[in-house]
Amino acid sequence: MSMNKTFGSMLIIAGTTIGAGMLALPLASAGLGFTTATLIMIASWSLMTYTAFLMLEVHQHADHQATLNSLARDLLGKKGQYLANFAVCFLMYSLCAAYIAGGGGQLNDKLTNWIGLDISAQTSTVMFTICIASVVAIGTHSVDMVNRVLFTLKTIALIVMLGLLAPNVEGGYLVNMPVEKGLIISALPVIFTSFGFHGSIPSIVRYIGLDIKALKKVMIIGSSLPLVIYIFWQLTSQGVLSQHDLMASNSLGSFIGSLSELLHNPMVSQSVSIFADLALATSFLGVSLGLFDFVADSFKQHDKKYGRLQTAAITFVPPLAFALFYPQGFIMALGFAAIALVILAIFLPVAMVSAQRKQFEKNSGQQNIGYQVAGGKPAMLAATGAGVLIITAQFLQMAGVIPAVG
Repeated sequence: MSMNKTFGSMLIIAGTTIGAGMLALPLASAGLGFTTATLIMIASWSLMTYTAFLMLEVHQHADHQATLNSLARDLLGKKGQYLANFAVCFLMYSLCAAYIAGGGGQLNDKLTNWIGLDISAQTSTVMFTICIASVVAIGTHSVDMVNRVLFTLKTIALIVMLGLLAPNVEGGYLVNMPVEKGLIISALPVIFTSFGFHGSIPSIVRYIGLDIKALKKVMIIGSSLPLVIYIFWQLTSQGVLSQHDLMASNSLGSFIGSLSELLHNPMVSQSVSIFADLALATSFLGVSLGLFDFVADSFKQHDKKYGRLQTAAITFVPPLAFALFYPQGFIMALGFAAIALVILAIFLPVAMVSAQRKQFEKNSGQQNIGYQVAGGKPAMLAATGAGVLIITAQFLQMAGVIPAVG
């Protein structure tokens, strides 16, 4: 297996995971304290890495071109296929619409204030979408190459951002405990969603091939990079501002403003802005790549030029239309992103692996000979229970039973 593809795939996983939403993590976990927030992040990473391995177990007995649509159909029947299609479409189209709306606005701001071009926000939104769609439509290799450049620049912006904050960290702020027990439950959906990359797994399998050893390495390292970066981001942000000041910041803008004002350094807001732009672009690339391959499989589009253009239209035109004419509809739908992600990243992998193991045992009279994720039924029950807890937390927030965060 080409190390070049393996390395690129790791960056696609990491780039998809580390989105602009990372900047809101300190706000979502402000009332938890650094230690509690870190423990929840580690637990979320462990859960998502485990279910990614379940996806690899499923893929090893399927065609390497398979997507969640065909996997769910073969293992769970039509009902499972419909559920998979709903979860993928709801989550990915919502994310794409949000990324298009956000990216178009950021591009318009840069073109207007940096270059002096006087163009409408709608034109910037269309330009941004066409740029990303062109890269995705060409293929996974082009996404890999572009993502490497953006990820490198994003890393530089992140290092600058953390470097400006680190000297101002106060140890006393990092020992704060949760101010309210309900906040621990409230923070689960936001933190869990920050580790979502499962929609890109079929595209990575298609790119690398069914090399389980290489794929496991991609999943572990690709998901570990965001965990490490998140911990450093929490360390610096929660160590610079007091818990009271963090909880008083009710938006990302006020949070960044508080940091800039505290440090008397405009470079803080500039580095955060650049990081947010690049994080949004890499996330959009990863999510839209997964959606593109899913659409191609669902509509049985061929892999030639005309077929890829049709797939690109189905992938990008609906979220572009919503971003242009009704952005608030999809932005509101992002409140349900954790629910769709639980279905996509926990419930479906567990259900498919269970069905596949039963199928294999029934047909051959023995346990799965190939790669099998450790933990057996207890681990799968624990993962399912965690998914139920996350969905329950989301509904409790919506009902006003527990405080809302993020």
